[in-house]
Amino acid sequence: MEQAEIIDFMREAIWLMIKLSAPIMLIGLTVGVIIALVQALTQIQEMTLSFVPKMLAIFVSIFLFFPAMAAALQAFMEMIADKIISLG
Repeated sequence: MEQAEIIDFMREAIWLMIKLSAPIMLIGLTVGVIIALVQALTQIQEMTLSFVPKMLAIFVSIFLFFPAMAAALQAFMEMIADKIISLG
């Protein structure tokens, strides 16, 4: 395996990681901003008020996006396995 192929694999792995984590991070960011706005408007500064909704939103988004994440990871692993098989 050449250095260029290894760099391509690493680039694809990083891009896959970004694609898998971006929706969850954006949902957490959106919920965090909404909660911060509500806290600023009501002047309620409770730590759990910001932490618990974000945590729940992230867990729900992981649950909803898990099939797509698993399919993307499976396709990536199959690509790597095919490349390994072609080397042998």
